[in-house]
Amino acid sequence: MNFRTPITQKDIEKMRAGDIVYLSGIIYTGRDQAHKKMVEAILNKEDLPFDFEGQVIYYVGPTPAKEGRPIGSCGPTSSYRMDPFALPLMKKGLKVMVGKGDRSDEFIKQMIEQKAVYLQAVGGAGALLSKKVISSQVIAYEELGPEAIHKLEVDEFPMIVTYDMYGGNMVKDEVEKYRTIEIEK
Repeated sequence: MNFRTPITQKDIEKMRAGDIVYLSGIIYTGRDQAHKKMVEAILNKEDLPFDFEGQVIYYVGPTPAKEGRPIGSCGPTSSYRMDPFALPLMKKGLKVMVGKGDRSDEFIKQMIEQKAVYLQAVGGAGALLSKKVISSQVIAYEELGPEAIHKLEVDEFPMIVTYDMYGGNMVKDEVEKYRTIEIEK
């Protein structure tokens, strides 16, 4: 399935755990230090670096770009570190988060309540994923270096829906599916 940002609620309703999706348009990067700063801004009633409505946050700290490229390697980082910060951002309109690895039961519950989705990009494929990035610009928290918030323009960036808004859980479902396979001797 192909989607263009900003993502609508109807787009999210179409996504099911296990679906492969390709995103085109603008996505934003952010890791734990940027998330901490954004939640502090919310608590202090300060402006956020961008409007979260319909946007996508990709948990990545890209490497420096090589000459002639907009970005260096940009593989996903472990997502569980963002769990404590997710709910305030979802309440501000964030509905699509992308990273790698499992999330906490609490995060999954909050995500379902907020009608959001969690997708994974392929870990270990950062150089390949960088080829899907058309442009990159630091827009906030430059002092964080690679953890600064970047505005990325992407074209058919590949991801897989891991947890959907209906409670679908690709990790759990796939593990159960393969537990039932009998291996011939």
